[in-house]
Amino acid sequence: MAGPGTELTLFHQEHRLSLSPWQQYKKNLGETRPWDLLNPNKDRSSEEIQKERMDTCLSCPELIQLTKTCKKCGCFMEMKTKLEYAKCPIGKW
Repeated sequence: MAGPGTELTLFHQEHRLSLSPWQQYKKNLGETRPWDLLNPNKDRSSEEIQKERMDTCLSCPELIQLTKTCKKCGCFMEMKTKLEYAKCPIGKW
């Protein structure tokens, strides 16, 4: 006889390739966190790199132009582009 939680386990096995919206958001966010900007020990991008990244974002359909927020990761891109090790969630930079 199956114990409690068996149905949930079977569901996860059957749907293991799909992520919940929260899991997908965390995956898209990558390793960068908003509070990294407050950490003086986190490396910053050069102004040239930051500008190149932001120019790429400005031409991307995933950017909410009004707020300069990425629809994929939820980050404010004018801030995220300043972090050296930040990555675009769809691989554009």
